[in-house]
Amino acid sequence: MKFAIAAIATAGAAAAMIVAPVANADAVAYLVNVHVRPGYNFPNADAAIGYGNTICDRVAAKMSYGELVDQVKADFHTADYYQGAYLINQAVNELCPAQIWQLRQSAAGYTLPA
Repeated sequence: MKFAIAAIATAGAAAAMIVAPVANADAVAYLVNVHVRPGYNFPNADAAIGYGNTICDRVAAKMSYGELVDQVKADFHTADYYQGAYLINQAVNELCPAQIWQLRQSAAGYTLPA
C-alpha cells in the first residue's frame, strides 16, 4: 500500500512538472513599450529586439545590476537612471521572463549613486 501511494505521489509530481506554465517571450509588447517611451530611437524593430536580447544575455551572464544600468545608460548617451532601468525591465519582462529572478537577485540592495 505504501508503495502504491508513493508511486501515485511520484506520478502526480511528474505530471505537475510537465504541465507547469512556461514563461513565454512577448516581443510585440516589448516593441510597443520601448517605442512609446521617447529616448531610445531604435531604427527598426529588429534593432530594438536585438538590443533587448543583449540585455537578456547580460542578465543571464550574471552582470551586476549596477553595471547593467551603467552600460545601457552609456549606450543611449544618457545620465537618466530611469531611462536605463525602464529598458532593462521591459527587455527582461517581455523578452526573457525566465531571467526575472536573476535580475531581481542582481538588483537586490542596489541604491542609486549619490
